[in-house]
Amino acid sequence: MTQQLPQVPSTEPEPELAAVRNFRDVGGLPTVDGRRVRHGVLFRSGHLAHATAADAAFLGSLGLHTVFDFRNEADQKLEGPDIELPGVRNVNLPLTDPADGAVFWKMVRDGNLDELREILSDDKGADRMSATYREIVRGRTAEHSRVLHALAEDSVPALMHCAAGKDRAGLSIAVTLLAVGVERDAIEADYLKSNDPHRRYKVHRSDNSPAGMSSEVMELLNPLFEARAEYLAAAFETIEETWGTTDRYLAEGLNVTPGIRERLRVRLLDES
Repeated sequence: MTQQLPQVPSTEPEPELAAVRNFRDVGGLPTVDGRRVRHGVLFRSGHLAHATAADAAFLGSLGLHTVFDFRNEADQKLEGPDIELPGVRNVNLPLTDPADGAVFWKMVRDGNLDELREILSDDKGADRMSATYREIVRGRTAEHSRVLHALAEDSVPALMHCAAGKDRAGLSIAVTLLAVGVERDAIEADYLKSNDPHRRYKVHRSDNSPAGMSSEVMELLNPLFEARAEYLAAAFETIEETWGTTDRYLAEGLNVTPGIRERLRVRLLDES
């Protein structure tokens, strides 16, 4: 039976950005001690490379201090660099290596149906995504530590993004929310919002013909471009398997002291 996830409260109307996908304010999410994430301090989205002038004007109105871009060089070459927002600091912290999966992602873009069946059928696509989440949690502790320390120091309001705003940004948002005590069900509910049709990343395929974008091809590709609860669960399981508890992960893995966590709560949460 499918678990009923909590509704994520919001004071939006959410903006309709023309060329920035998957944008949202994560404000309103509940913590285990009865507080909520403050609106207007933590945002997430897909990349900003194609933002229109109107998109840029909206983003400029948010009072952002820092934009964290988790894309690697290959992503930036494919999509382009972020637009510059006046007075906003851009921090690039790649959470995947450009060489990681280069052959795999070339096959996703260029492969024919038989090749896609070979690399993605029988849950191989979903297994790869879960493995990527585990690798990021284990292998990118320095980057996540830097993000949390920056937020505690001076970097809010902040926007976190990758290419689609789903995986690398989704994990970084999840780690940030764990650090301030947001309920896990609420973290998951926000993460799954990336599946909303207007938020979905547009699949890049060199073959845009009916055969190249057939229903079978899209079904094979779906695990790569969906947000699935099992992927986030793999990340949480990796935290527990590696460090035992979230508190130890934050303290030992990310070097986030109780004092830093308290400063994060002050910056990100509504007053109790």
